[in-house]
Formats: sequence, C-alpha cells, structure tokens
Amino acid sequence: MPFDIVHSACPHDCPSTCALEVERLDAHRIGRVRGASGNDYTSGVVCAKVARYAERQHHPDRLTRPLRRVGDKGLGFANGGRAAFAEISWEAALDEIAEKFTQAAQRHGSETVWPFYYAGTMGLVQRDGIDRLRHEMKYSQQKSTICVALTTAGWMAGAGALLGTDTREIAEAELIVVWGGNPVSTQVNVMTHISKARKARGAKLVVVDPYRTGTAEQADHHLMLRPGTDAALAVAIMHVLFRDGLVDRAYMAKYTDDPAALEAHVATRTPEWASTITGIPVDEIEDFAQLYGKTQRSFIRVGYGFSRSRNGAASLHAVSCLPALTGAWQHRGGGAHYSNGAIYHIDNRLITGADLRDPSIRELDMSRIGPVLTGDPRDLGDGPPVTAMLIQNTNPMMVCPDSLKVRDGFLRDDLFVAVHEQFMTETAMMADIVLPATTFLEHDDVYRASGHTYLQVTRKVVEPLAEARPNHDVICGLAQRLGCRHRGFFMSTWEIIDETLRSSGWSSAEDIHRNHWQDCALPSEKMRFLDGFGHADGKFHFKADWRSLGPQGDKLPSLPDFAPVIDAADATRPFRLVTAPARQFLNSTFTETPSSQAREKRPTLLIHPLDAESLGLDEGKRVQIGNEQATIVVHAHLFDGLLRGVVVIESIWPNSAFEGGVGVNALVSAEPGLPNGGAVFHDTAVWLKAA
Repeated sequence: MPFDIVHSACPHDCPSTCALEVERLDAHRIGRVRGASGNDYTSGVVCAKVARYAERQHHPDRLTRPLRRVGDKGLGFANGGRAAFAEISWEAALDEIAEKFTQAAQRHGSETVWPFYYAGTMGLVQRDGIDRLRHEMKYSQQKSTICVALTTAGWMAGAGALLGTDTREIAEAELIVVWGGNPVSTQVNVMTHISKARKARGAKLVVVDPYRTGTAEQADHHLMLRPGTDAALAVAIMHVLFRDGLVDRAYMAKYTDDPAALEAHVATRTPEWASTITGIPVDEIEDFAQLYGKTQRSFIRVGYGFSRSRNGAASLHAVSCLPALTGAWQHRGGGAHYSNGAIYHIDNRLITGADLRDPSIRELDMSRIGPVLTGDPRDLGDGPPVTAMLIQNTNPMMVCPDSLKVRDGFLRDDLFVAVHEQFMTETAMMADIVLPATTFLEHDDVYRASGHTYLQVTRKVVEPLAEARPNHDVICGLAQRLGCRHRGFFMSTWEIIDETLRSSGWSSAEDIHRNHWQDCALPSEKMRFLDGFGHADGKFHFKADWRSLGPQGDKLPSLPDFAPVIDAADATRPFRLVTAPARQFLNSTFTETPSSQAREKRPTLLIHPLDAESLGLDEGKRVQIGNEQATIVVHAHLFDGLLRGVVVIESIWPNSAFEGGVGVNALVSAEPGLPNGGAVFHDTAVWLKAA
C-alpha cells in the first residue's frame, strides 16, 4: 500500500474530538498524526500527545491475545501483571464470561452483574453499545457521574439547554474568560481561537483558576482563588455590575426570570465579602468586574475543573449568570460556552437498546465504585452485591475516587471481572479475563463533540493488532452467547452508524465520511439563546430549581451564592488539594508512553515557598500528604503560582508510580457532589509533613 493521508477523529475524553489527518504507512502502521487543516475548529492543530500517537499505537506492551487469570488477584503488579495470566482463545474467553454472568445472575439475580464503562473512546457505537447488553439482560444500571454530572447540572439550572456560543466566535470576542479550565493542556484548539481574537482585535484573556496553569501564564490577568470558592467571586462581580449600572436591564427584563430578586440578594455580597472567601484582593475583583461589565463581546469558556467540588454545580450556575446580567448573549463573540450537546439530536436507541431499559432496575453511581464493591448499603440498598463485571473504556483502579476502597473491592474472591483493554492497566491486572481491544484507528465509529459543532464518521485506518477486537464485536459476541435478541447485536458497526444517523435526520454514514464531517451548528442567534433559553418559560433562571435536578437539591441555595458545603481546611487538615490534569496524560491514557512519562517525570506536589518553609521542605524533598482516607508520598516543587494553603498534584499518574503503590485518588472522597452526584476530585482537605 502506498503512503497516504487518512481522515480520522480523536476519540479521547476531551471536548475537542479533533478532526485528524493520519499518515498511513501501510496496512498496519501509521506515522505522524496532525490536526485536519480543512476543519475550521481543529484548524490544523492537535495536542502533542495525540500528535505522537504512533508511539501508543505501536507500543510493544499492547495486549494482543485474550488472557485468563492463573495467579492471585494483584499478583504481578511489579512486572506489568502478565505473570498472573495465561493466553486463551477468544471463544474460550467469551464462553467463560457468559458462563460466569449466567451463574452470577442465577445465584443473586440479574442486578448482581454491573457493566462498567466511560469515555476512553467518545465514539458512540464503541462506547455506548455496552448499554444494549445491560438493558436486555436487566443488569444494574450505571449512573455516569465521574466527569460532567456537576457541570451539566449547573449549566442546565440556568440556561436549560446544552447550547452556547459557537467556540469559533471566540475570534470575534473582545474579552475571553477561561474559568476553571486549562486549554493549553486539555483543549489546545480553544487557544487557537483565543490567539485569533488577540491578534485581530486586541482581545484580553482572563483566567480564573486556583493556580498558575499554562493557560494562566499566557493570560493578561489571572484571578487566583481558593478551590471551591468560584461562586463567591461570581456573586461579587454581580454586586459590582448592579452597583455601578453595568447591567442590561432591558435584556434581563426580556430574557431572565427574576432580576429584582437577584439584585436584592447580591446587595450584601461585596468584593470585600468575596475576598475573605476566595483570597483574591478586593481591587482585582473590582477591576475584573469593571472590565467584564464594560465589554459587550465578552466570552466565558466554562471549564470542567471548578465544578468538581461538592458545591460545583452551584458554582457553575453562578458563573453562567454573568452574561445574562450584561446581555453579552446579544453580541457575536459574546455569551458563554459549556457544551453544544443539544445540536446533534442523535437517536441512540439502536446503539443503547434504550427501548429495553427497565426503570425498576437499580442504578449504581460509577463515582462510588469503591463503596459499591465493598458492600456499602447506601449504594446497594436491598439489592444483591455486585459479583460480576465487564469493564470497557475506563480504568477505575486509577481514575475513580477513594481508590483504596476500589482496590479492596476488586480484591474480593467472589467478584468476577472481565476487562476489555488496549494495555495491561491496573484494572486489567485485577481481572479474571482480559481481552485485547482495538484503538480508534482500528475500527469504525461516529463522533459528536461538546466543544465544537461537527459530527464525524470514521473508518478504520489500519488493521487491528494481532487478535484485538472492537468493543462492538465483544458486546455482540457475549450477547449472542447469553441469548440476546436485540437486532443491534446482529448488525455491523457501520450498519448501526448509518441507521442511527438516518433516523436522527442526518445524511448517510457514507456521505458524512466522504466529506469527513458535517457541521451541525444552529444559527448563531439560536445558539446565543436570542429566541429564548431552554426552560419552558424561555427565560434564563437566576433562581435555580435544584430539586428538579437531583435528590439533594435542597442543600443548595436557589439564588447564586457561595455554598459552604466543601471539604474545608481545618486545624488538622490545613491544606486544600487540587488534582489537576497533567499536560502529557489524559486521565489514565498516555501514562504508558515513554515520551509522556519523560516529560512529566514523576508525581509532584506544587506548594507555595512560604508553606514549604513552614514545613521544613526544600525543593525535591519527599513529602507526605494525608487525610482520613489515605497517606501518599510525592516530591515537593516550590511554586509561587498559587495561594498559601493550596497545593496541586498534576495527575493522573498510575498508582504504581507512587511510593507504596498508593496514588492521588486515594485521598479523594467518593462523597457525591450536589444535587445529583458527581466526582469531587478538586475538593479535598489534607495535612502535609516532610517524609
């Protein structure tokens, strides 16, 4: 096969879902990966880790054949786990999984089986097809809370629909606010559009974040605040906007629910009040409020990071209120963006088997997998223990909260686990059966995005490595052994993509694939809510109906405010920990590639020099970090780009990269965020001492 360039799409858990151009060297090997130059969102740019994807695609440690456990669980962590496994055939592996699931269901009822997955691929067929098996077999449901549950609740409380200003309009903005995100590391395309605005219009960039990230280093202004206090800053900005006549009263009268109640509420929420909570000096709050209020084309890119707190949904709602006060939504390049999920209107019933879903089947919170697997009655209720699992597209031993409890759960002798993976992850090491999985370059799929407006259909670029199989094939193989009858189990991936697109009102799979992508953007005015917001009354809601969004809604304030429900620092745990994403990793993906490992070096604690001095810590010194859940050891890096009392560990490093094999998520609570669950990765109080 001659060298050629093949279109694809990045599958990783990122809002960008970048359009890609992949060098295909032959039927089995790739070269460089680039952002597609013809796509005006990707604009020829892709993050460095995906540009190096050949290193991952052709990694010598990729799984190639099915494996059955022959040693004890946990055996072989030091040598990559494979010493505890023996190769078997695909037929034997699928037969055994089906038999174990059947035996478990006969013993405890169908809810004892819990298929578990997340967004290791964002492809709709390969990611979500596991639900079709779940629904037909009446296995336990999964409450998918680990990433966007809190963010979505906060946005929906105000806007009522997953819409927002088209990210490409950033180029027309005069002020861009990146609030609680670090796109330099996690969504590089956003920086492309910010750069266009700065060069063409002299636009200002403001970053709101607890520490000086790569994005904050490039900003005109960095508002450095304590974790979990974003709502206090947002409410103080509202105070200044009302006080100084910087609100658009005509816009609010037409488009919002109760501006008078909001004005009265924030009258006492002064910058001085917010400063004591956030740690931001009063003059910085005043200056930013003036800048925001006097700039019509102000664009807020709402990040995910600041929502990952017990009060994260309330914080995000408060921030989302700001463009409704100033009427920034009226102007191209103005408003805010969290997700454009509503524009795709995908009918996914064929993929997920949603018509077979039984609402009486219990739903288990994925962020609480540790408590679930260790038998917490708050999670299991009157139902059986989980005694059988199939895991795809995620690595809960590394990425889930309260990871020591997750480990204890997986070590149970009565728990059967099958893991379908590309590498021998720490979760795969705990499995009874390990199945080799294809990468995105080795199967077909369809992708939508939250950060842009393109629908993308991709064909495989190269042949699967050795005996690796796509998720869809594995699900169908198990379903047929278990006696499932849903027609999706007897269709190819491409057939499902094509029928799904047609039933959703889009072109055929072949048409979209031929054109590489389809722009699903709505008219700019609609995406900026100029025909009304998503609530039944067409208004933006300053008054959040939290009870309609989750069972713990009564614990959050109706009007935007700081909700002091966080894991606050105290005398015994005086530091607040943020576990921000590392630039070279994406959750647990790329932690296996030597280039990413070399760039990240080792797990490191960012700590203010004065805090380090008070603890007797020098640069590079080992430091213990602990709370009631765990103690871990890392090396200190003195860093003045955060407030005193705040520390940061950029991760997710494998647990095995830490001393004693205990990683950073051992410190993170599995307590659900309000009002309806969500992982609280950046809401942890800890103590520190020299190791």
